Amino acid sequence: MSTTEAIIIGLVQGLTEFLPISSSGHLVIFQKILKINSPGNLIEVSAHLGTLLSIIFIYKNDIYNIISSAKSSATKNYVSIIILATIPSVVFVITSKSHILQLFESTRSVAIALIFTGCILYISGRKKYSNQKLSLAKGLLVGISQAFAIIPGISRSGMTISLALLLGISSKEAAKFSFMLAIPAILGATMLTLFDTQFDQLKILIVPLFITASVSFFSGYLALRFLIKILNAGKFYYFSFYCIFIGIISLLFI
Repeated sequence: MSTTEAIIIGLVQGLTEFLPISSSGHLVIFQKILKINSPGNLIEVSAHLGTLLSIIFIYKNDIYNIISSAKSSATKNYVSIIILATIPSVVFVITSKSHILQLFESTRSVAIALIFTGCILYISGRKKYSNQKLSLAKGLLVGISQAFAIIPGISRSGMTISLALLLGISSKEAAKFSFMLAIPAILGATMLTLFDTQFDQLKILIVPLFITASVSFFSGYLALRFLIKILNAGKFYYFSFYCIFIGIISLLFI
């Protein structure tokens, strides 16, 4: 793998993992357009590692507060919601893994999923938000929406934040819960990938791995900061136009 390819994969992963435009969908489209072969499990793991570290870095204070107040009832309840919301994704992967992998071969399926994501984003922007508390039931619903985001073209952050907003959760809390929920999701995806990984090329790929992880981290950091700013400004639905546009273009020309 060339340095240029490593940079492209890191940029695409970092920018699209957090922006509600589907990282998996864009990777499929970019690989098709640029004729880049599948990056391989090691590169995929390094890209996920970079974005995971950017979440931890931005939400380090919240993570520290959760750890330091682990015995409090409020923290126990919050962690319980995260665990419950993670279960649908685990079940979906176990029961549908082979079908999901087939979707990564179809740009048409990705295009349709991007249009669907755009519609959900637009709907979420039409609702007047309130400031309701996160509950087990609402957390589970958000978790179910995250499970569907395993399908390439459906944005994880787009689905989870949109549904949280539609359920009356504030934009700040919706973003925080979405990315707290992303930590076990990304860790789980990384572990599954590692199980199918051959490490015989590790020495050869050490430089591309470092480049991909670094670019993914810095681009992910910038993307997440930008997303939080847009979300707080009430303009989250702006991304809907992009998703629908890219989906239509992909359907017609790719």
